[in-house]
Amino acid sequence: MVRNRAVFLDRDGVINEPIVKDGKPGSPLFVSDIKICPGVSEGISKLREHGFELVVVSNQPEVSRGNLTLKTLQAINLEIARMTGIEHFYCCTHSDDDACVCRKPLPGMILSASEDLGLDVQSSFLIGDRWRDILAGLNAGCKTIWIDREYKEVMPENYTYRVVNFLAAVELVCLDTKKELVSDLKTSDN
Repeated sequence: MVRNRAVFLDRDGVINEPIVKDGKPGSPLFVSDIKICPGVSEGISKLREHGFELVVVSNQPEVSRGNLTLKTLQAINLEIARMTGIEHFYCCTHSDDDACVCRKPLPGMILSASEDLGLDVQSSFLIGDRWRDILAGLNAGCKTIWIDREYKEVMPENYTYRVVNFLAAVELVCLDTKKELVSDLKTSDN
């Protein structure tokens, strides 16, 4: 069975603008709060042209904390799907206290999506804006791209690439993919 490559995307801060308070990012709690980040539509089209499956993997602890209902979370995801064309959303609604295996930095959502959708994690990427995203990608075996939004919080210690916006991340995915293709062609010529 041929497995597809994917780009796993954090939601808030990567696809849509986060709600930032005191330098720390949070999730929108209402559909009306959704603002898609600059370059996302163009970047998503480019990733699709390169044959990537797009999967959102997002911690949404406000559900566990009682600040967001599942119904509103689903409505927010549906609106983001409508605005971007992304079809696959995996959300962990637990907080750290719940010790859930799908909550990033654990790789549970990535591994579940990979199994459900027949994805090759090793040839996939994760794009995130927080240390939890990057560590989840590394824990799953993905290449990682950190969008540094200069939050006032812990920064990732390891990542494959560091960029300042979504389009730069997409360019790196496309360049890295071209390098792999050239390397594969050289190997097959020998």
